[in-house]
Amino acid sequence: MKFAIQVNTSPYYSNAGQSAYKFITTALKTGHEVFRVFFYHEGIYHAFGHATPPDDEINFVQQWGDLAKNYHIDLVVCISAAQRRGLLCSDEAVRLGKVDIDLADGFRISGLGQLVEATLLADRFIVFG
Repeated sequence: MKFAIQVNTSPYYSNAGQSAYKFITTALKTGHEVFRVFFYHEGIYHAFGHATPPDDEINFVQQWGDLAKNYHIDLVVCISAAQRRGLLCSDEAVRLGKVDIDLADGFRISGLGQLVEATLLADRFIVFG
């Protein structure tokens, strides 16, 4: 079965992101496909490259980046939600005259079209948060 996932909450506000991550890893281990994770609303905080949690806490950003790298999963961050919260990729930072690039490795910023496409291509679309 082919899954697309949406994450709506911040990693430190609820456990929805961690639940999504665990669902995805379990699905992959049992032979299913997860081709896209769309981070929306507060979920975009999973993609902040400068997040540095204490050593005794889960590094959600690194966890997602490793997942994307190891399984070739498309991690898409909603551009509108990201801009509202100050998360910029290099192209947007240059366009807006900003010098800080906050997007973590493994993530990309795109629009709601990627979410619509994911719902059309997936057998199941699951929202966490």
